[in-house]
Amino acid sequence: MTTSAPIRQPCPPGACDCGRDPLLETPGADVRILFLTRTEEKRLIERLENLSSLQDLEHLQRRMFEQLGIRVDIVPSFNEVRTMRGIGIYVGELPGLCRKTRASIPAAIRRAMEKRPEIAYDVLNANDLLRDA
Repeated sequence: MTTSAPIRQPCPPGACDCGRDPLLETPGADVRILFLTRTEEKRLIERLENLSSLQDLEHLQRRMFEQLGIRVDIVPSFNEVRTMRGIGIYVGELPGLCRKTRASIPAAIRRAMEKRPEIAYDVLNANDLLRDA
C-alpha cells in the first residue's frame, strides 16, 4: 500500500498565476513545490518569523531550496540601507509557487529582522558593509 504526499490545493481561477496545472501535466517536472500545502506554508512562515540568527536564516534558505526548490536571495541595496526595506529579499520564480507565498516569505523574513536587528546587521556585514572603511 503506497500513500502519496498531499499536494497544495489549486488557487481559485484567476486569483493566481502560479501555473500549478501545467506543472502537474508536464511529465518529469519538478513538483516538489506542490508539497508545500497551506498548513506547511503557515509553519514555514512562522519559522521564518522566529529566526534567531543569520546562521538560522541561511540554514532555512538551504532547506527551502533542497526540499521545495525555492531560492531566496537576500542582498543589501546598492545605496544606503536605512530601514529593513533597504535589504532586498528576492524569491526566485518557480512554476507552482503561489503568488501569495512568493510575497509572504520576504515579509516574514523582514518581520524577523525587525524583531532581531542583529540578523540584519549580520546580513550587511556578510555582504561587505565596511568595504570602503
